Amino acid sequence: MAPQTKPRVLVSDALSETAVQIFRDRGVDVDYLPTLGKDKEKLAEIIGQYDGLAIRSATKVTDKILAAATNLKVIGRAGIGVDNVDIPAASKKGVIVMNTPFGNSVTTAEHAIAMMFAVARQLPEANASTHAGKWEKSKFMGVELFNKTLGVIGAGNIGGIVCDRAVGLRMKVIAYDPFLSEERARQLGVTKVDLDELLARADFITLHVPMTDKTRNILSRENLARTKKGVRIINCARGGLIDEEALAEMLKTGHVAGAALDVFAVEPANENVLFNLPNVVCTPHLGASTTEAQENVALQVAEQMSDYLLTGAVQNALNMPSVTAEEAAVMGPWIDLAKHLGTFAGQLTDEPIRAINVLYDGTAAEMNLKALDCAVIAGVMKSANPDVNMVSAPIVAKERGIQMSTTHQDKSGTFDGYIKLTVVTDKRERSIAGTVFSDGKPRFIQIKGINIDAEIGEHMLYTTNEDVPGIIGLLGMTMGKNGVNIANFTLGRSGVGQDAIALLYLDQAIDPKVVETLEATGMFRQVRPLQFDMA
Repeated sequence: MAPQTKPRVLVSDALSETAVQIFRDRGVDVDYLPTLGKDKEKLAEIIGQYDGLAIRSATKVTDKILAAATNLKVIGRAGIGVDNVDIPAASKKGVIVMNTPFGNSVTTAEHAIAMMFAVARQLPEANASTHAGKWEKSKFMGVELFNKTLGVIGAGNIGGIVCDRAVGLRMKVIAYDPFLSEERARQLGVTKVDLDELLARADFITLHVPMTDKTRNILSRENLARTKKGVRIINCARGGLIDEEALAEMLKTGHVAGAALDVFAVEPANENVLFNLPNVVCTPHLGASTTEAQENVALQVAEQMSDYLLTGAVQNALNMPSVTAEEAAVMGPWIDLAKHLGTFAGQLTDEPIRAINVLYDGTAAEMNLKALDCAVIAGVMKSANPDVNMVSAPIVAKERGIQMSTTHQDKSGTFDGYIKLTVVTDKRERSIAGTVFSDGKPRFIQIKGINIDAEIGEHMLYTTNEDVPGIIGLLGMTMGKNGVNIANFTLGRSGVGQDAIALLYLDQAIDPKVVETLEATGMFRQVRPLQFDMA
């Protein structure tokens, strides 16, 4: 057996040396070229050598780069924003895209609190005035945060930290977040409200939501007009959440008393309608810019990428269900089984697939079903598209209009758990079930409703026929005459004289002429050689 080669990772942006060392310590070959990300042509030239790409914001992973990334399996972004990665193109290519959403949470939340203090007390203007030798004490009359109402739009990880810090400042905190439960709101010490109520009540508003179609311009001209007169607005989340033109107008009229922004609709923001307005605090996207945060996200992305390349664990992926290292260890054989079930059904289905239905029973139903679903779909789609994997297959299936449904149930039979796959076309439904034995080996246990016990190998032959004498001898004799060794032989039937199947595990692939020979006997309804990826 050839020795396993180490996975290779390219670091094309500036990551800490500690993070680079993590790759080495984990057994990953790493090339640290921190300025390469700015050279698109050179990156495209060498990216095909690597299994992983670790980046910050300077590297732009375009469809052109991905087209050249013939071996790439994972992209790791040290930080939360992935605007510089073409995620749809990566998904179609089968490349996992990871980020590190929690490594800079405290830093970004603290920046929002700092910006709130700055705009409340006009600190930047007062600082500039004092440095200029002026003593304009009466000009910079601020407001306290104590007892003011803070409206938090988005109470997720970062927003939740802001809520906690604001409660500590004795502010009254209200939060708008469709996904915030009443229980979580109580834990944070905040009151859950709808957006209209938040706009009407808040003295300060801080934004902590991602940029989506639903959140774009969430503080639109209309919503800004609904805010309380004298409101102060902080945005350390994403540019484009606020109508900047409308905000500038309302700052000039005094409806909005102040604003503090770390992010802008167009970045780098070399010019902006908000620049040089009184009581507007601006910083150049510094939310994650602390020594601790930069180190944290670098270390985290190195750990995540190493885990995936070495153990199959998936964390913080944007285009693939997460699978912990513990889950990967337990689920490995089940993921293999799910792929094999899909591969079997895919190789036997010649007409367009309309739906893929999966039933998980017993212990299988207690696992990470999203990951298993991806494995099933990958297996089904592989016969039509050999390049698909667990990342790209769901995208391909969706593009083809294939409907996916999943059900799960408690243990219902002999086995502690099993997976049953049904593929639906306009002409028929084809089902196959399998389980994982205590030795960790996947097995087929049912085909076409016929119970079997079949070991799975790289090369197999599947036949269907009417249950009549002589089939076993015919198969054995034909294989022998053609120099094909049978490693295992499984038979099953629905009843005496009814439907029967045979599944042969062969030591090598068989020549198409062997299939033709069997078909010419007239004894078989179907003869189909199968191939399974056992790597």
